[in-house]
Amino acid sequence: MSRTTSPSAQDFVPFATAALDFHRALNLPAGPLVASREELDALHAHLVSLHGLLDAHTSRTGPLVQVEGDHLHGARTRIWQAADQIHRAYHASPRPGSGDLPTREACRPGLPEGAPELTICQRHQRTARLVRRHSTPADLRAPFTGLIRH
Repeated sequence: MSRTTSPSAQDFVPFATAALDFHRALNLPAGPLVASREELDALHAHLVSLHGLLDAHTSRTGPLVQVEGDHLHGARTRIWQAADQIHRAYHASPRPGSGDLPTREACRPGLPEGAPELTICQRHQRTARLVRRHSTPADLRAPFTGLIRH
């Protein structure tokens, strides 16, 4: 039994990468631009999806090749940190239509902004539960040095 994936199973990740590059080239003009809430929501969904992919790789690789698993664990943690920052940016961005800035309390349980804005919070909280099962608070707050020693 092979311990590596078949080449055909890896075909979709390059398409996702190309789609992001294509999106950036077409939709982000040069110069200052405030990211829309829709864009931030889509980026958050992408990062959460990438976190899920890295989570699957981490849990399967770690028992077989510890060093690779440790690096994947670090990458998974950093992707979660990026998703968390995108979530915070979403709530700091101007509301569509009015341009008003939301309050810090906007994402707290019991005070949702309402649909469809609540979708990012639901996705974030679902993923946060998974993250807390696989990571310690120290993992999530540690500065990234890029060094994992073995």
